[in-house]
Amino acid sequence: MSWLRRNLVVIAGLITLAFLILPNLVVLVFSFNKPKGRFNYAWQEFSLDAWRDPCGVADLCGSLSLSLQIAGWATLGATVLGVMVAFALVRYRFRARGTVSALIFLPMAMPEVVMAASLLTLFLNMGVQLGFWTILIAHIMFCLSFVVTAVKARVMSMDPRLEQAAQDLYAGPVQTFLRVTLPIAAPGIAAGALLAFALSFDDFIITNFNAGSTVTFPMYVWGSAQRGTPVQINVIGTAMFAVAIALVLAGMLIGNRRKKQAR
Repeated sequence: MSWLRRNLVVIAGLITLAFLILPNLVVLVFSFNKPKGRFNYAWQEFSLDAWRDPCGVADLCGSLSLSLQIAGWATLGATVLGVMVAFALVRYRFRARGTVSALIFLPMAMPEVVMAASLLTLFLNMGVQLGFWTILIAHIMFCLSFVVTAVKARVMSMDPRLEQAAQDLYAGPVQTFLRVTLPIAAPGIAAGALLAFALSFDDFIITNFNAGSTVTFPMYVWGSAQRGTPVQINVIGTAMFAVAIALVLAGMLIGNRRKKQAR
């Protein structure tokens, strides 16, 4: 019992982690399945057919490519705007600063269906045709809050004396920003950008309201689940999970290597 009490937090963490990873393992296993019917819910036999031809289902890779494009541009737009907003909120004092800060964080607390309906009403009243650009604008708007949160936390922890020291060494504003400020804020910027990409690529509710006839990958998965889920969806999901793990491991290795070099 004493051993159990000492390691209770670790055991609970491992159980929680296993619970979170279990659905991904199910997706991985069923990516090698060869179902006899339309639905890939029951194991039939082992097959590599879906892995050999991941784009064998009509419009699957097209929707995946569209989601990647939207996520990429939304990440770029939200990151650029989020970095500027975060620096403005931390470094400058201006009228209505608290109001601006509250409005920036409002999409994080607002239910997605409310924001989706509001954006749809705005686009319809402006006469904007729903499609790629309305999805992109919507994604930039709700990703912006998460980027600002990540970058703002990093900027608040920065020591302003480092920038002052660079200026004392005759560094100009641009050189100080590129050589000192940006490298220090880079982890927060990277975290916000990765979070924005994941949220944009995965979003369904806001996208479904403002997509019109455009079909992204989450919308394709939702539609195919009603008429028969192809195994290729499991293949793409497994590949994305593997890429995410590879990026995390690469980040950990780079971080450990830098720590060793710093010592």
